Amino acid sequence: MNSPGQTWKFYPRRIIVEDTVRKTEMSRRIKDRFPEIQVEHVDDANVIIEQATNQDKEIWRNTLLLARQRGPFLRLCPGTQKHICCLYHNLDVVAGCNLDCSYCILQGYINNPLITVYCNHEDMYTELDRTLKSHPDRFYRIGSGELSDSLTFDYFLGLGADLVNYFSDKKNAIIELKTKNIHIEGLLGLEHNRRAVISWSVNAEALTKSEEALTPDIESRLGAAAEIQKAGYWLGFHFDPMIYYENWQEGYRETVDKIFSVIKPENIAWISLGALRYPPVLDKVIRENHPETDIVLGELLPGRDKKLRYFKSIRIQMFEQMYSWIKGYSPDVCVYLCMESKEIWKRAFKWSPSNSTELKKLLDERVK
Repeated sequence: MNSPGQTWKFYPRRIIVEDTVRKTEMSRRIKDRFPEIQVEHVDDANVIIEQATNQDKEIWRNTLLLARQRGPFLRLCPGTQKHICCLYHNLDVVAGCNLDCSYCILQGYINNPLITVYCNHEDMYTELDRTLKSHPDRFYRIGSGELSDSLTFDYFLGLGADLVNYFSDKKNAIIELKTKNIHIEGLLGLEHNRRAVISWSVNAEALTKSEEALTPDIESRLGAAAEIQKAGYWLGFHFDPMIYYENWQEGYRETVDKIFSVIKPENIAWISLGALRYPPVLDKVIRENHPETDIVLGELLPGRDKKLRYFKSIRIQMFEQMYSWIKGYSPDVCVYLCMESKEIWKRAFKWSPSNSTELKKLLDERVK
């Protein structure tokens, strides 16, 4: 476990390289970073993934798999039926995370312990070029933080700088790097032209300690955010998932206060709010992986999307209070809800986008 403010770093015990990517730049970069680790080569990464899935996970913990992305790198966020979605695009370059947050959806979505880095970046940039050039009038908000934390492995991947450099001259796209970590060194000094949003997932401090125990504390995250602000980037903050607990008002208000004590409102691209929600199958996984957590004991019932969610009254209360606190610092800060219905928007914010397209336009305009 981290001591407060400590930079947590992942060190692999094994590095396994699929033959198809052994000569790529990213593969070379990683092997050079860990010269003391014996590299293993395999013909097919799927064979290793199958083994890791069916064997004791401890055998494979801290194993780094360098593989070829067989599907598309870029995918539209699937959203949630009957809820307003921001029509975000995900860039799947790394799969897996080792921060071990109790609520993490990945523990039910990715059922193997490997950290997988897709190294065929030539294909990724070809795909991005083709998409952006084919639709010059369409604006793309793209993020790399769906299947992993965007910066947790960046101290040896250097992927953040690669993406910032790529997007720096793009007129119809922006990259969002979303993280709980503080490995920002590679992002400083770049000519980003504000074509990147560096975002932090944040929570009440009590929840950071109890549910995100392998992550830097809030003060450390905001210290990194302040450095990113000096470097001229857009910043984002994501209160997601918000977790209902006895002193939630005090805890979340304190985090909001801390953000605005160091970050200027005009540098904030957006702040999102989302309450704890997860598919019913994840309930058992959380209880098994994190027997000490209390988050599964809340008043959670299946919503319209079949995910377990807090009662509407709880969510509305939390969102309404947060919206009030944030807008109290600056009425111009863009605040939006993630995966909520128009009804919840209207009752919590007293307004709502009419549909997902309108929310996308609102967020696009913030950073165009």
